[in-house]
Parts: sequence; C-alpha cells; structure tokens
Amino acid sequence: MEYEWKPDEQGLQQILQLLKESQSPDNNTQRAVQQKLEQLNQFPDFNNYLIFVLTKLKSEDEPTRSLSGLILKNNVKAHFQNFPNGVTDFIKSECLNNIGDSSPLIRATVGILITTIASKGELQNWPELLPKLCGLLDSEDYNTCEGAFGALQKICEDSAEILDSDVLERPLNVMIPKFLQFFKHSSPKIRSHAVACVNQFIIGRTQALMLHIDSFIENLFALATDEESEVRKNVCRALVMLLEVRMDRLLPHMHNIVEYMLLRTQDQDENVALEACEFWLTLAEQPICKDVLSRHLTKLIPVLVNGMKYSEIDIILLKGDVEEDEAVPDSEQDIRPRFHRSRTVAQAHEEDGIEEDDEDDDELDDDENISDWNIRKCSAAALDILANVFCEELLPHILPLLKELLFHLEWVIKESGILVLGAIAEGCMQGMIPYLPELIPHLIQCLADKKALVRSITCWTLSRYAHWVVSQPPDMYLKPLMTELLKRILDSNKRVQEAACSAFATLEEEACTELVPYLAYILDTLVFAFSKYQHKNLLILYDAIGTLADSVGHHLNKSEYIQMLMPPLIQKWNVLKDEDKDLFPLLECLSSVATALQSGFLPYCEPVYQRCVNLVQKTLQQSMLHNAQPDQYESPDKDFMIVALDLLSGLAEGLGGQIEQLVARSNILTLMYQCMQDKMPEVRQSSFALLGDLTKACFQHVKACIADFMPILGTNLNPELISVCNNATWAIGEISIQMGIEMQPYVPMVLNQLVEIINRPNTPKTLLENTAITIGRLGYVCPQEVAPMLQQFIRPWCTSLRNIRDNEEKDSAFRGICTMISVNPGGVVQDFIFFCDAVASWINPKEDLRDMFCKILHGFKNQVGDENWRRFSDQFPLPLKERLAAYYGV
Repeated sequence: MEYEWKPDEQGLQQILQLLKESQSPDNNTQRAVQQKLEQLNQFPDFNNYLIFVLTKLKSEDEPTRSLSGLILKNNVKAHFQNFPNGVTDFIKSECLNNIGDSSPLIRATVGILITTIASKGELQNWPELLPKLCGLLDSEDYNTCEGAFGALQKICEDSAEILDSDVLERPLNVMIPKFLQFFKHSSPKIRSHAVACVNQFIIGRTQALMLHIDSFIENLFALATDEESEVRKNVCRALVMLLEVRMDRLLPHMHNIVEYMLLRTQDQDENVALEACEFWLTLAEQPICKDVLSRHLTKLIPVLVNGMKYSEIDIILLKGDVEEDEAVPDSEQDIRPRFHRSRTVAQAHEEDGIEEDDEDDDELDDDENISDWNIRKCSAAALDILANVFCEELLPHILPLLKELLFHLEWVIKESGILVLGAIAEGCMQGMIPYLPELIPHLIQCLADKKALVRSITCWTLSRYAHWVVSQPPDMYLKPLMTELLKRILDSNKRVQEAACSAFATLEEEACTELVPYLAYILDTLVFAFSKYQHKNLLILYDAIGTLADSVGHHLNKSEYIQMLMPPLIQKWNVLKDEDKDLFPLLECLSSVATALQSGFLPYCEPVYQRCVNLVQKTLQQSMLHNAQPDQYESPDKDFMIVALDLLSGLAEGLGGQIEQLVARSNILTLMYQCMQDKMPEVRQSSFALLGDLTKACFQHVKACIADFMPILGTNLNPELISVCNNATWAIGEISIQMGIEMQPYVPMVLNQLVEIINRPNTPKTLLENTAITIGRLGYVCPQEVAPMLQQFIRPWCTSLRNIRDNEEKDSAFRGICTMISVNPGGVVQDFIFFCDAVASWINPKEDLRDMFCKILHGFKNQVGDENWRRFSDQFPLPLKERLAAYYGV
C-alpha cells in the first residue's frame, strides 16, 4: 500500500520557525537551533516533516525548502540506520517524484539527498533507483532530465567503486553507453553532466568504459569547441585523465590534442584554462613527453610564461597595492597548521654533505590566500617540470622571452619574469650558469623594488640559485645577497618578510659555515625581527634561527651571540602556555640552538628540560584518560609530546654528559618506556632518537632499563615504517657500544631482522647505512654471535658504507667487520672485492684500524698466492687498485 502521511499543522509551524532561525547570523541562536534539532531527532516522523517542506510546501521560499533538505541530508548521514521503514520509503519516493522540480536549487538539493542515501549502502537496498533515474533521462521535460542527470552525476562521483563491482550486477554496462548518447544533446547543461558522469570512470580504468573507449574519445573530440565553458572544462579534464590511463589511445591524435590544449590553455574562461593547463603538468610526467612536445615548445613556452602573470583579481585579493602592512595583526585563519618533522638520525656523506630525499621546501607557495590552485601556479609548476625534462633545450625558447620580461617597466610583467627565472632554476641550472653573473646582481637590485610583490618573488627566485651563489667567491654575490635579504627580513610588508625569511633559511642551508664571518650582523637582524613580526611570520622566523644554528653549529657558542639570541627566545618561551601550538616551532628552534651551543646552553637547560618532561607526562596522562573513557576525555595532540622528546634529544646531544644530573632527578626513562609503545609511529620514532642520545650522554641511567627496552626495539625493526625502524636501529647500535659483551643475550632479539632489512630491495639509503653500522657494532661487541651470519650480509654491508664520511660510527662498524672476519674468514671470501672497495673508501682511518685492514688484505693475498691475487686484483677498477697499493701495499 502507498504510505500515507500528513503533517500536523502545529508541528509544521514549529519546524518552519526553526528553519527561519537557523538562517540567523547570531551564534547563540545557531547553538539553540542545533540543540533543538538534536531533540527533534528523537521523533520518528521528524524527517517526514523535513522532506515535506522540501518537496511539497511550495508556499515557502526556496532557500528555506532547500535548507530543510540539507538538514535531512545531515540526519541521513548521522542516523539513517535508525529511520523507521515507512519514513525511509516516504523519503525515497518523494525524492524520485520531485527530481524534476522546476527550481534548479530544489532539484540540486533532492539530488544531494539521493546520493547521500545511496552512499549509505543503500544502492543495494534501492534497486529501482538507477533504472528509474536512467529512464528519466529520456523525459521530454528538461527539468526532469536535468534533475535526474544531476543526481546521477553526484552518484557517480560518490559511488564510483561500487557501481563498477559485481554487487549491483554491473549497471555501468548500461549506463555508460547511455551517457555517451547524451554528449550530443541540445542542452549545454545536459552535455556537461554527461561528460562529467563518464569522467568519474577514467582513472579506475572501468571495464565498461574501456569497451567504449574509442567512441568516448571520438565524442570528446566532437565537443572540443563547445560554446558552453562547463563542457569544454570537462573535455579538458577527460583528456588529462586519459593521458594517465590510456595514452595508447591518444597517441595517434597527439599532435591535434596538443594543438587543442594550447588553445584551451588560453581559454577566455579561467576554469577551462586551468583544467587545460593541468595537461602540461601531467604530460611532463609521462616518459613520452619529450618526443611529443619537442616540436611544440615554440608555441607552448610563451603560453605558459604568459599564464604566470598575476591576474587583476589576484592582485586585488593579494592586496597588491598595500605596500605596508607590518602593523596589521594576522587573522588566525591565515596561519596554516605546521607539520613537525620528527627527528631522523642520518649519516653525513662524502660527496656533498647534502642528505638525499631532501623534501623540496622551496615549492612555489607565494600566494596561499588566493584560491589555492590557479593558472599562475599551474603554469609555473608545469614549466618547472618541463625544465627538468628538457633541461638546456628549453633555453632557446625561454631566454628571448626572459630578456623582455625581466627588464620590463610594468611591474606585473617584470614580476612574472622573475617567477619564470625561478621556475626553471632546477632543470636548466647548467645552461643558466653563463648568464648568472649578470642576472644575480639584477635580481639583488630587484629586492629593493618599490612593489612588495616584486620584492617577495625575487626572494624566492634568488633562493633557487643559492647553491650557485655559495659556490662563487663570497664577496662576489653571497655578501651583497645576504645584505639585501637581511634588509628584506625587516621589510615593512608581511608577505616580503615571509618570503625573505624562507629564502634566508635556504641560503643558510647552502652556505653553512660560510656565514660565520657575518654572524653578528645576521643575529642582529633576526633578533630585531622578533620585536617587529606579527604572529604568522614569527613562526617562520623560528625556523630561520633554527636553520642558522644547524648551519653554523658550534660557531654560535660565543657569549656575545648567546647574549643576543637567548633572551628573546626565552621570553617567548615564558609567555607561551603549554597548550599553545606555537610551542612547536619554538621547541624545534631551541632544539637546534641547544645542539649548536653545547655547553653554552647550560644556563638555560634546567627550565627547558623540566618543561619538556612535563609536556610528555601531561600528554601521556591525557592519552590514558582518553583511552579509558573516550566520551569523557578528548584525545591529546601528541605533537606536543613529539616536539618535546625531540628537544630533549637536542639537549642530550648538545650537553652530553652535563645532562646527567637532570636525567637523574626526573622520571624521563619511565615516560620513554611508555612513549616507545605508543600507537603513533612518530612518537616511537622520537623516543628511539632520544634513547640513542641519552645512551651516548649518560648510559649509567639508561643501563638499568635495557632489559625492558631491548624487546621493544626488536619489535620496531619493521622497514614498512622507515623512520621508526631507522631510529630504533641506530639506538641499538649506540646501546651495543656501551654494553660491550653484556649485549650477548639481546643479539637474538634483533640480528635476523637487521640482516633481513639490509638485504631488502629498495630500502632507503639512510636506513641501509644505519643498519650496516648497527650490524657492525653488534659484531664488534659480540663477534661470536654475529660472525656466523657474515656471508648473508657482507656484500650489502660493504656497498652501503662506502659512501659515508669517516666518523666514529663508521670506525666502530669497520672494527666490528674486521673482528668478525677474523672469527669467520670464510664468510667474506666470495665477496672479498666488495670488502676491498669499502676499505678503500676510508680517507684516513686510525692507526690501529688501518693495521686491521692491512692484516686482512695481506692474509687473503697470502692465502690465495701471488698468481691468484694478480688475477683477482685485475678485476679492480684502476683507482681502487692504486689506492690499495699505496695505502696497504697489496
């Protein structure tokens, strides 16, 4: 029987009153409405009233009716499983009967409601939905057809996976051919829906679409010059996705597609142009990019470069005409959450001292308050990647344009030229070098431009060439650049301050100790900025100070520098409350400063140490309360604990043995025992780093806990979590050195995992190096336990340690390998050439270590005899041969 339901007049008035109130801007009214809605949800037919207002109460205004539908949608999301059957059926039938409402707003609301019900697992329990909607597409009535298509588009967006599974007997086999018919419909809105529906199934390589792929592509081409911008946008989006999944089908038409996309990237409609611009970004990441685009660069490069200008709207949104705003406080929503990167222990390398996988912090983020992604950013990103694909070949197309832009009188055009120069820095660096002696001084002049937006982009572009600047004699470019950048750090415009601070941090990383002669001048500026900066830039300033400390290290430990730097930092430290997230960047900064100052940090260490321990303890307590009673207690923000553990590591590293008293008087080891077992990987990662640092600084306090700690370290040797595994491995190595022969009972807990990790393909370099060092150290203190496995790890062990610099860790690891070889010489025979190569990687080993190498090399040579040794050493590359002869006489 048809479900008959009539509203009660009084109830209806009450709900209409509520809907009116909920449109009020007043927060208190809003809160009252929320409470009332919660109460009304207790009544089973409350949702009938809501659907009634949406679909039947035509006397009400549309915004109110739509709102009623949106509240119903939220109820469906939250409580659908509790709706009585009658209510569910009434809502479903009302939706289907009103999908063709004459108002676009009501149709769209009904469509949202339908897809929300569908995505609550109801596609299975509403078998008539898809056939009914597909049937309505053929309606003569435009509203019905458009409404049904709108709903189908939302369902395709929300439920693409289940539509393409066996659960529903593969409805797409019918739906996709049906959608394709509508590509030629007379209404632009309907054509647009049709393409959008099919687009949902490209990335998943849906079989039903792959069967019709040629007809799909043909239909897309037919719509290429559609007068409706929404249709052109969807065509561009489809081609971008097809590039990733069905390149084979596009290839025959590639020349025409590229020509088409060139036009669309210059489309009058900005949304179309942005979709088209994505095409270059995607194509640049495909292996065939070079073949396809070479002949089009002449046309493409000017289009991308042109897209890099600020639009008039951008400039208005960026307040481009406001030059001075340093006194205007930041609005809190402008401050983006920062992510703390937990400590990872890594080795210094021979070549350059630059660690690998250095995440690019110099991404283009110059205007985050414009709608995040725009043509300017997309064009710049595409040019950046293309520069990496084509390298020098790009320059003939770019240099003539750059000449014109960089010296242009209009600031908007000049600004775009500076952005272009920065975007190509990485890919075209080699080819740009001849021009840099002229360009860098010009850019340094642009740092003083009267337009703030020119000054800020110039900071970024100069940071992209910092590596080259630092490679030249310091008086040539480094000194003038630094002088000007420091002025910009004190600019009266906040965006320039931010760009200058970030650029300066990049310069610090590149220049390292080259900055030492200018330290007083640099600190002067950074400390002055403290008194000048608003909230958001203060956070970036902390980063610049921390990076400075990392870059110059112990050179910062002079009393005059400490007198300048520490008071403002400690002042901020005292003002901030324990629950203030601004503590994160400040703690990170102090961690770098403490490590650099070493004993110079002693006067400040006690309150800093205490507070860190308190932060860890507070977070753990809050976490335990939350786990016991989740509805009573919120879960804590564990970043507080992570950052505090990392600062404790910095203190331990900086103060060494001088931290012993503080550790003795605190319960830090008990807290660490809990942190090491935390569910969150980053907490474990930081606690293992601290364990390693405390092991080095004051093992007497750690030793008592080793029996508890070692099994936990063993279970964390899981290479799926790279950083956790890396820090646990490093800590085990530090512990072995301190434990000596007492390490024996613990070797079985860790050795097999370590050997497995070192033999794993695709393991990151840092983890391989730390694993090799720890295996060597275990073998150094417990050779009898580790040497029998020598053959299983000697080869990867040698190859992973040949590239790291001479240091203590490398020293103890090689002593371990030599000791193990003397216990089990057979284990190294097959891979002896790798051992020779690893030995040759030492620049100057300590005297007794060199003797160990000598003994093994000569022992092997005598063992095999001169003739065999000659044959064997003939396989060596020449430098290796010469080195071994010179250093070890073999």
